[in-house]
Amino acid sequence: MAAKKRFKTKYAGVFYLEGTSAQGKPEKIYYIRYRKDGKMVEEKAGRQYQDDMTPARASGIRGQRIDGEQATNQERRDAEQAKKAAEAGRYTIDRLWEEYSLQRKKNLNYTKDNNRYEQHIKKAFGDKEPDEIIPLDVERYKRDLLKTYSAQTVKHILSLLKRIANYGFDLGLSKNLQFKVKMPKVDNIKDDSLSPEELTRLYDAIQQDDHPLAGNIMLMALYTGMRRGEIFKLKWSDIDFEKGFISIRDPKGGKDQIIPLNNMARSVLEKVVRTDSDYIFPGRNGGQLSSISEPANKIKAAANLPKETRPIHSLRHTFATMAVNSGNIDLYTLQKLTTHKTPQLLQRYAHLNDTVLKKGSEDAGQAVAEHLQAQDDSKIVNLK
Repeated sequence: MAAKKRFKTKYAGVFYLEGTSAQGKPEKIYYIRYRKDGKMVEEKAGRQYQDDMTPARASGIRGQRIDGEQATNQERRDAEQAKKAAEAGRYTIDRLWEEYSLQRKKNLNYTKDNNRYEQHIKKAFGDKEPDEIIPLDVERYKRDLLKTYSAQTVKHILSLLKRIANYGFDLGLSKNLQFKVKMPKVDNIKDDSLSPEELTRLYDAIQQDDHPLAGNIMLMALYTGMRRGEIFKLKWSDIDFEKGFISIRDPKGGKDQIIPLNNMARSVLEKVVRTDSDYIFPGRNGGQLSSISEPANKIKAAANLPKETRPIHSLRHTFATMAVNSGNIDLYTLQKLTTHKTPQLLQRYAHLNDTVLKKGSEDAGQAVAEHLQAQDDSKIVNLK
């Protein structure tokens, strides 16, 4: 293929070739020639119409590149390749989240974390490596979040940021955060369990409601203390009616658990109309249910429950609170029933009522008195 004819201009080191524009009309393509570090460099300066290039502008570009004020085309290409290579080996929070997501089970907890990442963490820290984040970044971020969200929500967001950074560090992909993240104080002693009067109103509202799932799901939370996600996952194969047990799959604590099937929960399940689905409370097309908020909130409204009441989770708290208040269940047993990982998480349920406290005090006092009386009786016997 013959080389195109070069046309000189009145500017030293500037020439052009004849080409065609995108619109199909003749167009000049300007080039510049100069020496850089002892080597002859020849490169395109731009097109007449597309780049609005003129011989004078091309000459100016040539002068800047000779003086080192502007990188050559090759230098820019090399710099871009170097940047891409650096980016490829750079594990930002964004890239770490992608890797972290791959090994996560796609359950309700993952969905919550994914929302926290996409809505909050990505914009604030997604393009930074963990060791590029400074304490002030996180402190300001936390302060802004607390203007809109609860301390518990902010704690969940910051905890996810820490987990992502720890994941990258553990796999040797990146350095870790170079400081300890200070979490906002969360008041976990908030009591949203129902009073006896509220419980009665709720039960009446459930009996009058015609939704096929909501009422029974709420009763299962009340009678067993199960979490919403655990109830949604329940399959008929998880219920052992003969031996009286419920198998909880993939609970919040991670490990499958087995809890007793008490008579009240049994009566709820025996009334559930079975479908072709494996799930006891199926969602769309027989799959796993993902939400019951609208009908559950309708029941909550009919029962005139407090605004802070959560239609299902508050019933789990009610189960635990009433168990403790009965005076017959210790925290270790309650830990097993509610599948908490540690007994420390149950301290929120330890707010016993006055009657139980008085009974406990009387029992302790009576035990001391009986011990002392036994000692006195022993001394009298020895004297005889």
